[in-house]
Amino acid sequence: MDLYTVMCVSDRIKARAWYAAFFGRPADEIMGEEYLWQLGENAWLVIDDRDMRAERVGGAMITLGVDDLDDILARLAVHRIDHEPVETYGNGVRHVVVLDPDGNSLSLAEPPHR
Repeated sequence: MDLYTVMCVSDRIKARAWYAAFFGRPADEIMGEEYLWQLGENAWLVIDDRDMRAERVGGAMITLGVDDLDDILARLAVHRIDHEPVETYGNGVRHVVVLDPDGNSLSLAEPPHR
């Protein structure tokens, strides 16, 4: 099974730059008017600003499991991308929410190091 999650944005050109900074690399593929980042073997994040998506701009919420939260937050700081405070759950998971310019929520969750 493959996963394609669509982040509806108001301006795909501006969003492309923001997401490139967020992921630390340019889009892996461009398909027509969509930019795609491969997040796993069969998982993709797509940004799309077509008019048919306008009602959904800013409404997405996803969580990405990461192993290098501090490195990611340092990279985001270089690009002046803000985030909410980092939380540590009782099970040791560190979690933070980052909002894209349209208000889509991208949570980062890092499991406790073993």
